Amino acid sequence: MAEETTVVAEDVATKKASEEAVAEHFFASFDFGALQVNLEELLKAGVHFGHLKSRRHPKMDQYIYTTRKNINIVDLEKTYEKLHIAGKFLAEVVKSGKPILFVGMKKQTQDTVQSLALRLNESYVIDRWLGGTLTNFSCINSRAKYLNDTHDKIEQGAFKQYTKFEQAKKAEEVEKLERKVGGIKNMHQLPGAIVIADVKDAGLVIYEARKMNIPLVGITDTNTDPSFVDYPIPGNDDALSSLRLLFGYLGKVILEAKEKVATTKKEVVKTGKTA
Repeated sequence: MAEETTVVAEDVATKKASEEAVAEHFFASFDFGALQVNLEELLKAGVHFGHLKSRRHPKMDQYIYTTRKNINIVDLEKTYEKLHIAGKFLAEVVKSGKPILFVGMKKQTQDTVQSLALRLNESYVIDRWLGGTLTNFSCINSRAKYLNDTHDKIEQGAFKQYTKFEQAKKAEEVEKLERKVGGIKNMHQLPGAIVIADVKDAGLVIYEARKMNIPLVGITDTNTDPSFVDYPIPGNDDALSSLRLLFGYLGKVILEAKEKVATTKKEVVKTGKTA
């Protein structure tokens, strides 16, 4: 009986870990081609649900359709319009060759932000913004370079001659650096744009981006000041379904732009060889 209980416990733990892995990598095998974004899909995803009327930011009035049962309802026609404007802008950033940085501060946004950034081969920051990430980029970038170099040395077995204690300390150092700069370790230049999942919780991000003149795209819920970002997307920033749909569309646009850029480069190379 004890053995059976142990096996069941292990099965449950394995299933839970598997489910968590799927959640963490939502966009890993996502079919962007099948993604449809229209007013009906926005409605189904709950993008229109805002916060309580008492928490309404006055600058969001232009994006609010009505109030029902004391809950602000976002005008989805304006969400649809702003979403496409933001998408066009991000496509231009891709064409410019500059990276796009994805940011998610709240716990419920982190997995979605990380999985989309990884799928698009872009950088991300989740949970905690390290002060100076943009305004002191050279210093942050040097730490990221050190992290990459250390990873290379570990793969090459450069630390095998170290004592177990020294190896443990090195592993601890790498783990700390991964938490701090792991998501931006491959971002070798300042981003051409920053996409924020939760604008209200990203005050320091916005401050540094504005100081460095980096355009911002962000989901602005009804309790948020939309003037903080250059390309606001009015909508629910709490519901996972809403976040995945809005970020899914942006991801689709970015991916398509990258594919076009890659195709153009191939054609240029081919033409050059022919010539």
